[in-house]
Amino acid sequence: MSDDFKRVEANDCPMSTCAVPAGSPCRTGKNKVAAQYHTVRFRLVPQLAMALNVSIPAVRKPGAVWTELPRPVNAGVEPVGHVRIGYARASTARQSLDAQLDSLAGAGVTRVFSEKISTRATTRPELDKAVALAGELRASGVRVTLVVHEHKRLGRGIELATLTEGSKASDVGLEFLTGELQGSHDPSGIVFTVLAALSGSEREYIRDRTLEGHESARTRGKTIGGASVADPDMLAMALHLREQELSLRDIAARLVITTGKKKGQHPSPATVMRMLREHDETVGI
Repeated sequence: MSDDFKRVEANDCPMSTCAVPAGSPCRTGKNKVAAQYHTVRFRLVPQLAMALNVSIPAVRKPGAVWTELPRPVNAGVEPVGHVRIGYARASTARQSLDAQLDSLAGAGVTRVFSEKISTRATTRPELDKAVALAGELRASGVRVTLVVHEHKRLGRGIELATLTEGSKASDVGLEFLTGELQGSHDPSGIVFTVLAALSGSEREYIRDRTLEGHESARTRGKTIGGASVADPDMLAMALHLREQELSLRDIAARLVITTGKKKGQHPSPATVMRMLREHDETVGI
């Protein structure tokens, strides 16, 4: 629309590298009029929230030396409103994101970042983008909530705790639509921090439960997974990877046999399946 630039310029630019007052176009680091308004600024306008870019009109002379223009009469009013940014993730390319996307859409979330990547990945580009946008919008004065179908889509243990700390620092809320942490969480609240910390003990809990199951099985004369291949550490890791929704083939590729003739090799997917099935039967899952 021809008056989009007026709507954008009704807000101060919150970018530290620009920081122009309302009424003026965005500027570059060389103090020239930019070609486009900074993303965080035009997304403060509800009508433009889904736009990919908003160009600075010719009347503002993009590329020319930047000069401050008069502020509009209604400038200086703190931005109001609530932005909800969605994030969806599947662990493998074979898994569908449809259920998560439907859940977010049903909750009224229209801006969603999604990706298919393992939770073990050290970087998740789309999550990084969602968190960065949330921080920028919150810095502008708008209340922001990052909405996810379930907390496991964000991560576990140290990953979840780290994300929580980042959200707390930028004052971005978190909302989970289902699961153990279902509901909205104030990043400054103690409840979510405690729950995130508790999730860090998940692998230790799995290992303890596994060892208890093995001890119980041994008293009844049972053997779990074949003594020459499986051991408690391998099974604990396999259970942890299964919780991350990895396939049997992917789990097998991440395990290493530590004893017997096959020491140093990866177990077969069939061996992993048998090991997990026998464990489930032993502990009564």
